[in-house]
Amino acid sequence: MATLVLGIGNLLWADEGFGVRCVERFAAEFAPHPGVEVVDGGTQGLYLLPQVQAADRLLIFDAIDFGLPPATLRVLEGDEVPRFMGARKMSLHQTGFQEVLACARLTGQMPAEVVLVGVQPEQLEDYGGSLRDSVKGRIPEALALARAVLARWGIELEPRALPRDAGAPAGAPTAPPRVEGPGTVALGLDAYERGRPDESSACRRGDGRVLAALGH
Repeated sequence: MATLVLGIGNLLWADEGFGVRCVERFAAEFAPHPGVEVVDGGTQGLYLLPQVQAADRLLIFDAIDFGLPPATLRVLEGDEVPRFMGARKMSLHQTGFQEVLACARLTGQMPAEVVLVGVQPEQLEDYGGSLRDSVKGRIPEALALARAVLARWGIELEPRALPRDAGAPAGAPTAPPRVEGPGTVALGLDAYERGRPDESSACRRGDGRVLAALGH
């Protein structure tokens, strides 16, 4: 049975990027498994329909407004997933993905099992910002929850074997894996956080200096 592990969200809107960061870490920590496809779905919406239709089981990571304290994790299953994603939308990508699930069901190609590992965001209104520490800190737990779901489906994940640096002696520490995303490695979490400007020098919250320069 084909299993799709899917992260959705927008990296450019702070905690909205939680789902994408989860699959990024998932791919870095776990070895590839036959029959399991790991996909950064970003904000592709209906473009994800063929992959969802081809899956027998679907595991989703996303940031969801549960109306709970920030950084709270919840696991939703079955019909709860599209119903909850549609009830409390935070961004256009959620509307698009609710439509993906509806289309999959209408065409008779809905995955037999659907599970969502979601987090309550702390901050969304920070264009160009990254995950808040409270939300970022829940990624390991989110992966543990996902691993338990996959184990229930009969899929046992193994840690990724990390290559040693070239020329390193036997027994030397292994090098971390280079994880390629669906765009550029520059969007990896560490590179993204090192490269983005801080709030004092960037227009990340509707900077008043821009409006002043335009005479407004």
